[in-house]
Amino acid sequence: MRTGRILAVLGILMTPIVNAQDEALHSIAQKYNENLQQIIVLQKQIKSLHPVLNNLYPIAIVEEGNIHVFDLNERKNRYELKKVAPDSMSLQQGIRAAFPLEAYDFKTVCVVTGEIFLESAGYATIFHEFVHCYQGHELEAKLKEKLSVAQKAMQEKRYSWELDHPFPYEDKTVAEIYSLILNAAAEKDIGTVTRCCKSLREILNRDDYEYMVWQEWKEGFARYIENLIRQKFQLEENHGGADPPFNRVSFYEGGSRIISLLLEEDKGLKDDLEGLFEKLLFLGI
Repeated sequence: MRTGRILAVLGILMTPIVNAQDEALHSIAQKYNENLQQIIVLQKQIKSLHPVLNNLYPIAIVEEGNIHVFDLNERKNRYELKKVAPDSMSLQQGIRAAFPLEAYDFKTVCVVTGEIFLESAGYATIFHEFVHCYQGHELEAKLKEKLSVAQKAMQEKRYSWELDHPFPYEDKTVAEIYSLILNAAAEKDIGTVTRCCKSLREILNRDDYEYMVWQEWKEGFARYIENLIRQKFQLEENHGGADPPFNRVSFYEGGSRIISLLLEEDKGLKDDLEGLFEKLLFLGI
């Protein structure tokens, strides 16, 4: 009898805690519900821009020390809260990324913080990250097998190599040539772009050249799609990284410009992202 009373008291004490947790989760789900459903509405308006926009992906919102994963329901017509996990990675406010999320069975997920929905181009940014989800699901592992820089990084357990590879951005000659590439691609001058790529191939070591191309393909293509979306909704285009001093983001812009040029030259590459990667990798040979 005494044990029963103790358990009953514990149950009473614990109930408000559980309810408080449930209420907090419900509050966050409600807070972003309209924004998340808007993603589905917008996808219908933009999916004709490119086949990579045909699919929607999970989106994780980092808030209050937790990662809240929203994914499509079985009918694929609504986003629903599927998982809540502690933010053990201490993800920064303002994160805009896509990566395999351990807490969600290592599925590639778009990870953001909630203020993205207050930004004029916030949805374009989300679809930029969805392009990375597509790349991660369909192509990345296969393409990385072709890259010495990626294979070495995995062997050495340098898992953040895509962010911190020591590319010689400060090299004056490299910077001058990449400036020429950016300008020539903007002017649709494929001949100059090709010659400059050949020059960089002669100056850079293999790993550095492969790293450049990988960023041009992965991030450059995502930016290319992002800017198509921005154009459709009459938003200012994203051209960050176009001006020196150069850094990793410069390859996002260079890749976007080169990809735009290559797709104009060869319409068949639109539906062939692997072929587009090969084209970039061997440009100038």
